[in-house]
Amino acid sequence: MKKLLIMALALISVNTFAQVDRSKRPEPAAAREIKIGDYESFTLKNGLKVIVVENDKLPTVAWTLSLNTGPITEGDKSGLAGMFGQVMRAGTTSKSKEVLDEEIDFMGASVNAGATSMSAFSLSKYKEDVLKLMTDILYNPAFPEDELEKVKKQTITGLASAKDDPNSISSIISSIVNYGKEHTYGEMTTEETVANITIEDVRNHYKKYFKPNIAYLVVVGDISKKDAQKLAKKYFSDWKEGDFTPENFVQPASVTKTNVNIVNKASAVQSVINITYPIDNKPGTTDVTKLSVLNQILGGSASARLFTNLREDKGYTYGAYSSIGSSRYSATFSANASVRNEVTDSALVEFFNEMNRIRTELVTQEELDLAKNSLRGSFARSLESRSTVAQFALNTQLNNLPEDYYATYLKRLDAITAKDIQEVAMKYIRPDKANVIVVGKAEEIAPKLKQFGPITYYDVDGNVVDPEAQKAAVGSVDAKAIIDKYVEAIGGAEKLESVKDVKAVITTSVQGQTLTITTMQKGNTMSKQSTGISGMTLQESIVNNGEVKVTVQGQTQEIPAGPQLDGMKEGAIMFPELFYFKAGYNLEMTGLETVNGKETYVMTIKSPSGATSKKYFSKETGLVVKEESIAGTQEIMEYQEVGGIKFPKKIKLAIPGLGTIEADMKVEVNTGIQDSEFAIK
Repeated sequence: MKKLLIMALALISVNTFAQVDRSKRPEPAAAREIKIGDYESFTLKNGLKVIVVENDKLPTVAWTLSLNTGPITEGDKSGLAGMFGQVMRAGTTSKSKEVLDEEIDFMGASVNAGATSMSAFSLSKYKEDVLKLMTDILYNPAFPEDELEKVKKQTITGLASAKDDPNSISSIISSIVNYGKEHTYGEMTTEETVANITIEDVRNHYKKYFKPNIAYLVVVGDISKKDAQKLAKKYFSDWKEGDFTPENFVQPASVTKTNVNIVNKASAVQSVINITYPIDNKPGTTDVTKLSVLNQILGGSASARLFTNLREDKGYTYGAYSSIGSSRYSATFSANASVRNEVTDSALVEFFNEMNRIRTELVTQEELDLAKNSLRGSFARSLESRSTVAQFALNTQLNNLPEDYYATYLKRLDAITAKDIQEVAMKYIRPDKANVIVVGKAEEIAPKLKQFGPITYYDVDGNVVDPEAQKAAVGSVDAKAIIDKYVEAIGGAEKLESVKDVKAVITTSVQGQTLTITTMQKGNTMSKQSTGISGMTLQESIVNNGEVKVTVQGQTQEIPAGPQLDGMKEGAIMFPELFYFKAGYNLEMTGLETVNGKETYVMTIKSPSGATSKKYFSKETGLVVKEESIAGTQEIMEYQEVGGIKFPKKIKLAIPGLGTIEADMKVEVNTGIQDSEFAIK
C-alpha cells in the first residue's frame, strides 16, 4: 500500500512539473498599489501648512521649514542666496552665535538655515528646547555684518577654486549656454556680484521671503500627531503672514541646432564634455516615469549604454553618464564624461550615436527589465527612510500631484513598454538640437569639433571670446619684448644672473593645520622641494645635475623617463625666463584678459619637455599676476623685494584636491646653500 502511494505521488509530481516550461523566465507578479505611510496635515491661521509623520523607531524628531518662493533672480547681487543661511544662523538679538552653538551642542542637536529653508534635529526629549532655538533664529535674526564679510571672503575664495576646476567651469558655462546670463538659472556669481552684497540686502531677502503663508513645516519622528500639532501652534502661530508675489519665470529659448561651446584650458590633458539642453519635464506628467526608465538605460548607471560604450568598449573615459531632470519650471538633459584630449571628437561621436540609437531602435526587453528593477530597488530603499513619507507629502502639495501619486508609482513603472521608451526618446532626446560644452585644450580639440556644429569660445568668467581677435589684439606684441619687460621689472638680467642660490618657504593653513612648501635651488642644476604639514614631511623631490629622486611619506617613487622627469629637471632653473630663447621654449601670445581688474597679456609657454603652461603679464607693470599649469593655478597678489629682485610675497593657490588657499612666501637669496642639501642617497 505504501509503495502504491509513493508511486502515485511521484506520478502527480511528474505531471505537475511537466507543465512548467523552464526555458522561459517566470512572469513577474502584477504591481500593486503601495501603502506609503500615514501623515497628517493641517494649516495654521497664518497660512503655515504643517505635515506630520509619526515614526517612533528612533527617539529623535526633525523639523524642516521650506519656503515656496519659486525661482529667485539675484542679478548683480548673485551669490546672496548661497551666503544668506550662514549669516542668519550667526546669532539672534538675544544670543550670540557662540551661545547658540553651545546650547545646541549640549543637546547633541543641530539647527541650520538657508535662503529658502530652516531645519532642526534633536533627541525627542529635547524637541521643545531645540524648537525654541530654531524659532528664535527665525523671528529674531541679528544678521551680524562681520559674519557677512567673513562669508563673502570664503565665497570669493571658493569662486577662485571653481575657476580652476574643469567640472565647475563646465557646470557654470552649461547654465549660461542653456539659459543666458540674464536668466534666473543662468546668472553667474562673481567676485563683483559678491562685493555688491550688503547686510541690507540680507535683511531685505529675509523680509521678502520668510512668511508663513508660503511655508511648509514638516515634522518627522518620535512625536505624536497631537503633540506635533500643539507645538506647531505654540511656536509658529504668532509668525505674521504677509503679501508675496512670486517672480514671473521666463521659459528658456529652444535650442534650434547643435552647437559647440569651448572653454580653453591650456594645461588640460583631459576634456570635460557635457551635452545639454533645457527640457519641459514637470513632476506628475505622464512622461516623468518613462523618462526615468529611459535615462536608466541610456546613462543612469555603470551598466547603461553610455558607460559600456565609452568606457568598457572604447576605453575613452572612467565613466560616462546622463541625467534627465524634472522641475515645475525648467529642467535639463545632460550627458557627460571626462575623456582624453585626443579622443574628444571620437567620444562625442559615440555620445550622439547612443542618443540616436535610443530614438531609432526599440530597447531590448532585458534592458527594460534591468532598468525597471533598478528603479524598483531605489524606490524600495527610499521607503526605509522615515523622512520619505514626509517628502512625498510635501512634493504632492508643492506640485499639485494626485494623492495616490507615489502609492501607484510601481504600477506606472510596470506598465512602461519598449515602445513608450522610444516615443519619449523621440520627444526629449535631441542630438540635432543640443548645446555641447567642452572644457579642454582648445588648440588640440577645436579643429576636430567643427564637424558637430559652429563653435563659440568662452572664458572661465562666462564671457564669449574670439581667439582670433585675441591673437590679433596682441599680434603686434612680440613675446620677447614681454619677457624682456618682465625680467627688467623684477630686477634686470644682470641682477638675476648674479643669483647663486634661492630658498623660498610658502606657508598656509589647510583644515586648521600649517602646510609648508620649501623650495631650494642652486646653480640652475640643483633643486629640492619638500612639502610638510604640521612638522611632518609628506613629500620630497631632489634634482641634482640630471639625477632625480622623489620620496613620498618615506617611500621612494620611481619616475620613468618622459615629460614628467624632464619637467622636474627644468624646475631646477631659478629664472627660466632668462633661458626661454636659448633652450628651445615655444612662446605664443594668445590674447588679452583681465585678471583682478588688471589687463594682462596672455602667453602660452611650451617647454622643451612638452609641458604647457600659461602666464598672465600685467600690461601696466610687466609683472606676472597669474600662472596656470598642470599642477594648478597660482595668482600673485603681492610682490616683495629681496636682494634687489622682486619675488612673490602673497599668493593664491588653486591646487587639485585641496581647492584654493592663500599663502605667504618668504624668500632668501645667496645664503650659501651647501651642495650636500641636494645629495641623492
